[in-house]
Order: sequence, then structure tokens, then C-alpha cells
Amino acid sequence: MLRPKVPTNPAPTRTATPPAVVEPTAITPSSQYQEPVPVAPAPSRPTIQLTPGTAIALVGGGTAVVLVVGAVLVSLLLAVAITGVSVAVCAVVLRSLLASETKRR
Repeated sequence: MLRPKVPTNPAPTRTATPPAVVEPTAITPSSQYQEPVPVAPAPSRPTIQLTPGTAIALVGGGTAVVLVVGAVLVSLLLAVAITGVSVAVCAVVLRSLLASETKRR
């Protein structure tokens, strides 16, 4: 039936050269020893001073974040509640339609 065609490798255009041989060299340890240079200690981080204006800005920013997150969560909860109520109303309507259909027969 269907036979795959195996590609043929093209012939090389030039002759391959053998890899060069690398001879290992001996490692001679140095007799000189250098003393490490003492490193100066890094300065400690500066402490942050909270001014009254900075504190008020932090409190205001935190309050804004809490209010935004709360509004988003309340809106999601409201969306879920509205969806649940609409599904319940649809279920009641379908139940009444099916019940009235069985009474007619």
C-alpha cells in the first residue's frame, strides 16, 4: 500500500580531516602563596523612617486595596447568587410545565 520514501544522504563534498590530537600538559603547582586581601564589611541597610505623612499614605493605600478587593468579592458573590436564583426560577417553570402536561392526558 503506502510505503514511505527513505531519503538518501547526499555524498560528502570534501574529504573529512581527522581530529587533531591534543596532548595533555603537566600542571605544576605554584610555590608562591598570596594572602587574601581583607574585605571591608558591607554597610548595613539604612533604617526606614516613617514620617506621619508616610504612615497616612500607607494606611490610605491599604484601605483602598481592602475596599477594592472587598468590592470584587461582593460582586462575584452577587453574580453567583443571581445565577442561582435564575436557575431555580427556570427549574420551577419547567416543573410546572411538565406537571400541567401530565394532567392534560
